[in-house]
Amino acid sequence: MSDSAQEGSDVAQAESPNGDSPLRFKRILLKLSGEALAGERGVGFDFDRIGFFADQILDVARMGVQLGLVIGGGNIVRGTQLSQMGMDRVGADYMGMLGTVINAMALQDVLEKRGMDTRVMTAIRMEELAEPYIRRRALRHFEKGRTVIFAGGTGNPYFSTDTAAVLRAIQMKADVIIKATSVDGVYSADPKKDPNATLYETISYRDVMLEELRVMDQTAITLCKENQLPLVVLNIHRPGAITRAIMGERVGTLVS
Repeated sequence: MSDSAQEGSDVAQAESPNGDSPLRFKRILLKLSGEALAGERGVGFDFDRIGFFADQILDVARMGVQLGLVIGGGNIVRGTQLSQMGMDRVGADYMGMLGTVINAMALQDVLEKRGMDTRVMTAIRMEELAEPYIRRRALRHFEKGRTVIFAGGTGNPYFSTDTAAVLRAIQMKADVIIKATSVDGVYSADPKKDPNATLYETISYRDVMLEELRVMDQTAITLCKENQLPLVVLNIHRPGAITRAIMGERVGTLVS
């Protein structure tokens, strides 16, 4: 396995607003699963858990970081599961995209009650609910200090929200994409099933693909590799994990 620590160190550092300490990443894209919003319920919403995530996001925003979010829709509906049950894949995927819009609106409400200025932008036009995704407008929101929640996936069937997250990160010229999971990083096997699974501190995209590690789907990983976009995989349930990663601490796994 190749050592990617040097590649990760090449990311430019930016000073925090108060000048006290450097931020390793100034603009980030956070990928959050829909299941995370459901907590132990598995489906629907656990607003205590969403509130916990919102507090972590608020801490990041207060650091002066420009923040974009992509949320999955697995707590409401998964297109792939519906298609396996006999539903047309295209229609099933569009249902999954609508689920991400519902999640984005829920998270927006919780964030704004904490005083955050947010915008939901959708890949599928629905102006009564959210802004259509326009790249230049999204960049302008970042410049004005707003947190942008990207919903509706890529707007096309057959693409996961992981791919949508990487695509938006590239379009927004993010310094890093952070994938929030329920485990501490990338393991050699599923740590919930294999107690002997090894946690990687760093790993290359090439090794992720060769070892078929389920970090993201292959399309998302390929996009990251081709665009030299660093990926940090960490445990969102650990308080302060995102903040520490932004400050340059070794948290979770760096994939580059």
